[in-house]
Amino acid sequence: MTDASTATPKTNARPPRRQQLDMADQLKQLQAGPDADSGTSTSAETPAQQPRQSRPPRQNNQGAGNQRPQRQQQQPRKQGAQGQAQGQAAAQPQRAPRKVNPVLERLFELYPQLFGARFVPLKLGVYEELLARHPEDFKAEDLKIAMGQHARSTRYLEAVAAGLARHDLDGNALDPVAPEHVHHAILELHRRRLQRANGEDLRPQLVARIAKAVEASGLDREAYAVLVRSRDENNNAVVDEALAELAQQAAKREALLRAFEASGRSEQEFADMYGMKHGDVTRTLQRARADREAPAAPAVEAPEAPEAPAAD
Repeated sequence: MTDASTATPKTNARPPRRQQLDMADQLKQLQAGPDADSGTSTSAETPAQQPRQSRPPRQNNQGAGNQRPQRQQQQPRKQGAQGQAQGQAAAQPQRAPRKVNPVLERLFELYPQLFGARFVPLKLGVYEELLARHPEDFKAEDLKIAMGQHARSTRYLEAVAAGLARHDLDGNALDPVAPEHVHHAILELHRRRLQRANGEDLRPQLVARIAKAVEASGLDREAYAVLVRSRDENNNAVVDEALAELAQQAAKREALLRAFEASGRSEQEFADMYGMKHGDVTRTLQRARADREAPAAPAVEAPEAPEAPAAD
């Protein structure tokens, strides 16, 4: 037997169990992360190997704070839209002021009482008279165009519709405008007002104005109807309505006159009895007596009259 001290070690002896325990510990350490035993820092590892840090949860006050920038962003949008609209409005071409006909400017210089701030109806034949007086100032065609613009203006039509007297170049008042010219000026003004009435009913005003024109004409109702009758049935209906209203007013005046004659009282007593003003009663009785004295108009068949021009 050999001595134990000289015996050779066995080369095929099993490794100690410590190695298996080390392998298990290594697996645990790999699963757990960095080397726990050594306590070494992992700062040497690459950023991809470093664990991600969790973000802190959002707070509610951050949501409220985020809304303010959104509102501030929306406000410039509104301002931008307004600026865009203003830019479009500015980009649209504005209507240039209408240039005054130089012939009308010259007429204003020569006759400010006729072509100035106040328009009046002009005498018939004033065109020829202007050419004769001012052959060097006006050409025939240019003056014709300017006089047409003047006669078609709303201000001139208002003067004609009011029944003002015609004037010569010296400013002298002559005969009043013919009833048919007054009538057609009223119709033309009514047509122009309808274009900007926005659906407003202007027919009552037209009827009342024609009724006043009938009374101012000095013609009886039948004669006026014959004079202004045209092919336009709508205009004829307006005339008939105005004449019917005048007939009702005349009937009321006649009834008042009969009641006064039957009362046997003075005008003052009659007015007090009916609670009326003395002046109103006097004027109404005078109108009623004038209606009685007016001669009856002969029956006249209405011809097919052509439509008269809006201005002479």
